[in-house]
This record gives sequence, structure tokens and C-alpha cells, in this order.
Amino acid sequence: MNTLAILRETQRQRVSDGAIVSIMDGCESASRSLVTIWSQLGDFDTLEYAWWLQREAGKIQRQGIAIAAVGIGDRASGQRFCNYTGFDPNCLFVDPTGELHRQLELYPGLSLKLPGLSPSQNAWFNLLLMCAGIGSPGTLAEVFRGYRGDRSSPQLIDDEEVVKATPLPPIKGSFFKLAGGSGFQRPFELATLRLRNMTESLSNWQTYVPNSAYLTQRGGTFLFDSHGTLLYEHRDRSILGFAENMSQPLSFLCKI
Repeated sequence: MNTLAILRETQRQRVSDGAIVSIMDGCESASRSLVTIWSQLGDFDTLEYAWWLQREAGKIQRQGIAIAAVGIGDRASGQRFCNYTGFDPNCLFVDPTGELHRQLELYPGLSLKLPGLSPSQNAWFNLLLMCAGIGSPGTLAEVFRGYRGDRSSPQLIDDEEVVKATPLPPIKGSFFKLAGGSGFQRPFELATLRLRNMTESLSNWQTYVPNSAYLTQRGGTFLFDSHGTLLYEHRDRSILGFAENMSQPLSFLCKI
């Protein structure tokens, strides 16, 4: 399987204008190209990954890295996603059935089939098992990290920032100092951001997930140089496993 060849041959609908174009459009002249194949656009992993890309957008731009992202959903899903995360709709493409994920042989997640259930119902059943760590190694440990904090991860919420994560009241970033200080990921800090994402996703579920049959599908990350050489890849094996180093998900960009 030639990953770059598959990506170059793939055309999908671009969220910004609805045009069907190559997902590598705009990457040809970049010093490096970061191609992220995301799971469902309402997925925890996808929303969190986009948050990290927005956080590091300045550094990524200074390094001359072009970004292309493909998520499972339709254009309405993509528009909602970009409005919420701030991700550039010119860089986001949608794949309604996860066909590209299958071409790249990305992990489809659990695929148990119970008799009498529809594909959508079976997907929900398998997703719940994966959330419990079954067929999704490391998921529970990553959930707990969000609550206990992580001194190897940077501070995620500025002291003056106010986070609204229903059903919690608005929380000012300085509140997390009470849980352990500053300058690193404090206890409950990441869990609060994830709660905000969950509220957004569930409140707009039909928009984010027009077809729930692909809920368990996982994604992948691919980084290429200007000559098309694959510098780095990560293939997700679990929910909340979208990076090799979840404490600093984009650290691989500084090592290559």
C-alpha cells in the first residue's frame, strides 16, 4: 500500500466551498504536509485533535507545514465543526462513509454484530464497549489522565480564559491553580475541556453524525516532506488514542 499515492488520488468535498477536489490541494508547495484522517467529526478524538492544531497554529505556520484533514460526516458536519473549533474549512474535507479510512487500512474499531440490530445499533454497542476499554487499549488510562492531571503536558487553559462546559457553571482558568498550581496540565483541566466537547457534540448530534454506522472507525496521522517521503505516521488504535504522545500530541512535528 502506497499511502501517498492513495492520498494524492483521493478527491472529497471541501467544507469551505463544497467543491470536490484533491485532498492534497494546496500541499504541493509546502515544505511539509500534515494529513490527518479523522474519525467522526463529532468524535472526542477529532474535536480534541483540532483543538491542539489551533493551539499550535502559529508554530505550524512558521514551520511551513500545510494541513489537510478528512473527517467522517457531510458538509453540514464540517461547517459545524469548523465554527466550533476554529479549524480552517479550506483544509477540511468530508468522507461520508469512511471509504478513505478503509483504503488506508485504518483500525475500524470493534465490529461485533448482535442479531436483530441494525448497523447503526451495532455501532453504538461496539462504541460503548470501546469506551470501556474493550478493543480500545489505553482509553481508560487516558480518561483518568484528564482528571488527575499531567506534569509532562502544558497548561491547557489560560488563567483569564473562561470555559463554559454545561452542566458546570462557567469556570475561569485561574480556578485550576487551586487543584495544583500552574504551568502544567492541572487535575480536571483536560476533563473540563473534554466535557465542553461532549456537550457540543451531543447537543448537535444529528449534524455531526448523520450516519452513526461509522462511530467506531479510528483515524491516522501522516507527515510528508516536500518530496513526498513519509516522515511520520500514527495509526489510531483506540478512543482517545489519536497521538503517540497524548501529553503533547503534536510533539512529533518538532522531532522531524
